[in-house]
Amino acid sequence: MPWIPAKPTFLLHNLLYMSGTSSLEHQLQAGYAFSPDASILLGTALHNGNAMPQVAVRIPLAMLNRHGLIAGATGTGKTKTLQRLAESLSEQGIGVLMMDIKGDVSGISQAGIPHPKVQERVQQMGIRWTPKPFPVEFLSLSGNSGIPLRATISEFGPVLFSRMLGVNETQAGVLAIVFKYCDDRQLPLVDLKDLKKVLQHLTNEGKQEIEADYGRIAPATSSAILRKVVELEAQGAEHFFGEPSFEVEDLCRIGEDGRGMINVVRLNDMQDRPKLFATFLLQLLAEVYATFPEVGDADRPKLVLIFDEAHLMFKEASDALLSQLETIMKLVRSKGVGVFFCTQLPTDVPAPILSQLGLKVQHALRAFTAADRKAIKLAAENYPESEFYKTDELLTALGTGEALVTALNERGVPTPLVHTLLAPPESRMDVISAQELEANLSSSNLREKYAQPFDRESAYERLSKKLRSTEDAPPPSKTASPKPAPSLVEQVTSNPITKVLVKEIARGLLGALGLGGKRRGRGGWL
Repeated sequence: MPWIPAKPTFLLHNLLYMSGTSSLEHQLQAGYAFSPDASILLGTALHNGNAMPQVAVRIPLAMLNRHGLIAGATGTGKTKTLQRLAESLSEQGIGVLMMDIKGDVSGISQAGIPHPKVQERVQQMGIRWTPKPFPVEFLSLSGNSGIPLRATISEFGPVLFSRMLGVNETQAGVLAIVFKYCDDRQLPLVDLKDLKKVLQHLTNEGKQEIEADYGRIAPATSSAILRKVVELEAQGAEHFFGEPSFEVEDLCRIGEDGRGMINVVRLNDMQDRPKLFATFLLQLLAEVYATFPEVGDADRPKLVLIFDEAHLMFKEASDALLSQLETIMKLVRSKGVGVFFCTQLPTDVPAPILSQLGLKVQHALRAFTAADRKAIKLAAENYPESEFYKTDELLTALGTGEALVTALNERGVPTPLVHTLLAPPESRMDVISAQELEANLSSSNLREKYAQPFDRESAYERLSKKLRSTEDAPPPSKTASPKPAPSLVEQVTSNPITKVLVKEIARGLLGALGLGGKRRGRGGWL
């Protein structure tokens, strides 16, 4: 009987490894065989720590409107993945809107700086790396360090605005009445002073009017809402409530070189006000959905929205708001818009929305507690099964700039799970200086359009004018001219009983002639 070693020899081990690698290579090449002209490059495959430059991990442009998720612990390279994604989309002539919470992606407007680690990575991947800047517009909610992003209160609507204020259910109902009242009376709600003026009006001189048509508003409820509005003002909200409103079509601009504009919303000065910017971004998403025309299944999106720190959007969100967002997510893809969420854990995104995401890029997760291990197990279950990767083990062993990737092919079928060495950005992977930022803003084509706010006649001015006209009305004259002596007819009709008889006779005569007047009702002439 021939001798059989207890363990595979070195040669046999290599043969088994090569056989497994060959099978994986064949599977991945078949699963990611997308044309370079109709896809973007995320990176190259990895197996057992070794790069596979012959296997490019590409994502078809046609599937980018099916949305995506980029998740991972702090320091695992999520921001650089976002930066590279934005660069790739821009080169394909697609507009991008991305949030810069920490100021990390401002360097995308400047050329990258060569570094030994970057050179080592691109050599492993077998790709070219050309440092270059990208066309960038810096936007801001606070009015500092960027083109002002503004919207009117009416554009927010009662649901989103109630969430921004953090009011209770009763107060949210009152705000819905206020919005309806203003719509019916042609009173534009543009900024916060408009809303405060309407609330004050409806609890004072307009009290009877609102009660007659919409119901009573308790003064205590109105006062509570006003306090919330004042708190909002104290947080700097007056800077982004107003006009001119930002037109979402400007997010889709294409530069002279054919590259799409990357619109970076600088939020590093609003980190302590997450509810404000999260609600504003939800409103922006709703505005995109309401404004963009239907395009069906286009071969590429016209705009991609990238929400960093996405958990801030969903934290403490009401059921009504989540339902609204879920609906928008389902329908906005037919407008040629893709939405990408970036967060630490996939569970930060509500399950109904998570189930709609086609692209998933999962960076490393950390397992320090039992809760962490449970979250990792749940995350592993969100990915396709693979005979080549142990997902739950690999999630904690991924290096910086590595991720597990799965997407959708052109037929909407999930691609095989692949351990990916991600391509580095070609722009600067650092913040820009104040001088570089000012130079960018000075050359912006949007500065002239949005830099200067204007205040048109809205609810505040119209109600103030109405109040002044009431106060300026002349009082009834106290000195009346002497009346002539009453005639016989006047003496007869001055009797109350006679008055009733005369009115009924007159009404009967007018009715017979077809000239009967209409009685005034509370809503007008009935």
